[in-house]
Amino acid sequence: MFLVPASNKCPLAMGLETIAPLVQSVEETPEPITTVTIGKIPCWIHGSFLRNGPGKFEFGKDNFNHWFDGMALMHRFYIRDGEVTYSSRFLRSDSYVTNLQKNRIVVSEFGTIAMPDPCKNLFARFFSRFKVPRKSTDNASVNFVKYKGDYYVSTETNYMRRVDPQSLETKEKVDWTQYIAVNSATAHPHYDREGASYNMGNSYGRQGFFYNIIRVPPPDKGEREDKADLSGAQVLCSIPASDSRKPSYFHSFAMSENYVVFIEQPIKLDLLKFMMFRIQGKSFHKVMTWEPQYDTIFHVVDRHTGEQSKVKYRTPAMFTLHQINSYEDRGFLVMDMCCGDNGEVIGDFTLENLRRAPGEEMDKFYNSMCRNLPRRYVLPLTVTDDTPSNQNLVTMPFCQATAVKTGRGEVLCVHEELYDKELLQFGGLEFPQINYAHYNALKYRYFYACGFGHLFSDSLLKMDLETKKLKAWRQPGLFPSEPVFVPAPNATEEDDGVVMSVIITPRMEKSTFLLVLDAKTFTELGRAEVPVNIPFGTHGVFNEMG
Repeated sequence: MFLVPASNKCPLAMGLETIAPLVQSVEETPEPITTVTIGKIPCWIHGSFLRNGPGKFEFGKDNFNHWFDGMALMHRFYIRDGEVTYSSRFLRSDSYVTNLQKNRIVVSEFGTIAMPDPCKNLFARFFSRFKVPRKSTDNASVNFVKYKGDYYVSTETNYMRRVDPQSLETKEKVDWTQYIAVNSATAHPHYDREGASYNMGNSYGRQGFFYNIIRVPPPDKGEREDKADLSGAQVLCSIPASDSRKPSYFHSFAMSENYVVFIEQPIKLDLLKFMMFRIQGKSFHKVMTWEPQYDTIFHVVDRHTGEQSKVKYRTPAMFTLHQINSYEDRGFLVMDMCCGDNGEVIGDFTLENLRRAPGEEMDKFYNSMCRNLPRRYVLPLTVTDDTPSNQNLVTMPFCQATAVKTGRGEVLCVHEELYDKELLQFGGLEFPQINYAHYNALKYRYFYACGFGHLFSDSLLKMDLETKKLKAWRQPGLFPSEPVFVPAPNATEEDDGVVMSVIITPRMEKSTFLLVLDAKTFTELGRAEVPVNIPFGTHGVFNEMG
């Protein structure tokens, strides 16, 4: 079956403006400052909107190469009684502190290799290139995550940093390998209603390469010590890679009420190159390749027992970074996610590309990129040897997704598109969010996301899965962050609440504001203007208080 790449569905852009100011280093604001409120921010909102992302892109004469490499800058918008204050702090990671002390890039990042010390003589510098780095970076610039009641900032290595969500103070470094046998973990855990956290990590050794499902138990009752605690963490299931020499890159995973689904996609890591990358002078993103000759495989695991399904669910090559939601319905596992048909996009977000001049140069690069769109996959959970082959097993009403048994223990899944043509005018979407507190792993109707009519998101979207229609917030020259839904107290409907986003612009200095939308109507309630520059960030959470 031939699938038209999303980039071919969306209209071509013309005359895109520069976004270079959105990837420039900024100063931190450690002490809270007041904001100017326009409109009305609901008084029932009490808590901190926490955001993470890169905020410093050079040390001395050394410059980072990739957007992901910038040093983590944490942001806090504290909201109470309709008033908002803002503060920010750089994460005092070992990477940040060491780079700052040496006034150069000492620790390698995703897209940047640390060069030899220029103070060494020629021979010492030459031989230092043959030393493979013993430690990964702890520059946790991707997300705020929660384990056993504590907040951490996380990236995709084995290190996290515990942080104070009110002062943004950096606390101790936490190494996953000291608790369980994994070499890394994602920055997108899931949480169940009992307070346990789930994540994915990898491991490799003589037996091969494995994808591991991790469970961290809920916080202990009673008073807790003020220190990091991942005790009780366990690996629920280890899934062997289809090809141990070329395992798949993953950024997140899916979870329903009873299942965890690992998505093995054809963004491959060349382990031989990975072991040699320091000698070759190649950064991590150079050892990732898009290999669409491979299918994408859904590995289904019972999250209570850790037992892996014997059925292998396949779909034609696609890649996904972020899941929307997953739930079980009438013997089927429904998985909604943002998908693309060209996984080379991850390596494209270099600072050189993001700082391209406006106009033709920027247009050409943007138009060459894959745009992600929302899809639904439906997996039948009762497939046995007696299940008939070569017929659609999906019997859910009003569902266009299909699943066909193609052989013993194998099912081919073809997705349903979760949008109509109007979405294409917004350049596809990413950074999806739902009413997670009340609808995660349950059947739902709405999700919120960023539209991508530029390299960075330039609109906010509310998607209705029943009608496939959308509502949008978009204003020229404004670039919103990932939307976060906050439910209203005593809400009776799924979209009772607000959607928050941090809005930045390359057109004017220090013109940032926190935007609060009515989630139901998707109209503006209020905004809190703050005179600071904030680079384009990654992910965030709302920490409810009071």
